[in-house]
Parts: sequence; C-alpha cells; structure tokens
Amino acid sequence: MLGTLNGALEVREIRLDPDAIMARVTGINEIVDGLPVLTRVEIDYRLRIPKGTREVVERALERHAAKCPTAATLRGAVEVSWTAEIEVEGQG
Repeated sequence: MLGTLNGALEVREIRLDPDAIMARVTGINEIVDGLPVLTRVEIDYRLRIPKGTREVVERALERHAAKCPTAATLRGAVEVSWTAEIEVEGQG
C-alpha cells in the first residue's frame, strides 16, 4: 500500500524523498477453527510533506486503498486499516 500511496502522490506532482514516506505495518493473527489466520493489517504511515500540499496528500490518503492491488486482494478476507502522521516541512 505504501507504493500505491507514493504513486498517488507522484501523480499529483508531490515527490517525497525516501526518508519522508514510511510505513509501519502490523499483521494481526487470530485463531479461527484451530488455525492461526491473518485477520487484520494495520498500517501506520509517517509522511513529511512540502508546505501547501496537505489537502492534496489527505485526498490521496483517503483514496489510495481503493486503487491498491494488495488491498484489493485482501478485501473481504482481511481487514485493512491505516492511520497517518503528517509533518509539514518547515513547521516541525
């Protein structure tokens, strides 16, 4: 999903350095019928974005899961959720 988000930003002419776009992903397994099954994936994005781009970045975040091949593959079987911590360059 990070690649899809990065691509969505680039299409909108927002190019982030590799150290300015990161994700921490946690998979949650639960026992279902005696088997450990992946039931949830939680993604925590950390973005450092250029000043004046927050609205565009937030729109890309809202829409990226719908265009992500990985999210589409998991849809219906694994719950995928995300959060984003956004830092605007120059605003600490």
